[in-house]
Amino acid sequence: MRLRITFSKQGALRYTGHLDLHKIWERAARRAQLPLTYSQGFHPHPQIQLAAALPLGFSSRCEVVDLKLNESLPLDGLAERIQGAVPSGLHILSVESADERAPALQTQVVSAEYEVDLLESIDLDELAQKLDSLIAAESLPRERRGKPYDLRPLIEMLALTPPPPLPSGEGSGVRVFMRLAAREGATGRPEEVLDALGIPLEHTRVERIRLIFLGES
Repeated sequence: MRLRITFSKQGALRYTGHLDLHKIWERAARRAQLPLTYSQGFHPHPQIQLAAALPLGFSSRCEVVDLKLNESLPLDGLAERIQGAVPSGLHILSVESADERAPALQTQVVSAEYEVDLLESIDLDELAQKLDSLIAAESLPRERRGKPYDLRPLIEMLALTPPPPLPSGEGSGVRVFMRLAAREGATGRPEEVLDALGIPLEHTRVERIRLIFLGES
């Protein structure tokens, strides 16, 4: 059985990296007594697939993990059982059975959507002009890990959107929506878009709100 779990990642877990999150799921599966399937060979490892790495410090309400199990389990009550085995900050949103013959989960992700709340006051007209300039640009040459690349093809959508009402004194009341490519070898990162806009990452709160898979729009 291929068990697909959609979950949110909040609070202190925002600072848990991809590899550590993998270990969290391995421990949670053991605590929930899920019959994980292990690989063959000298160093067997559990067959756990996370859809897409989430940068440190970002929260999410759309993370997805696939667990390969040795046997089929009834889905009824399984979400509650798994919720009791995961740490605070990780909330189970849905549990379903996935096609065992489908490609690896991470190869099915094509795009990701983010909401970026700006925590410092900013000139809205100037920000709108910067967004328009980025969208209109034919290319945005940049460098990542010492290698040049073009950021522009990785930006699928970029817009100002109205945020929900905020408590007095919290945030600037400005939110930027981003849809970025998330394919293997062609992944857009919100912090790089923010840098291109001249907005320091530390002046923002970033949340991933949707992962888009092959066949979705």
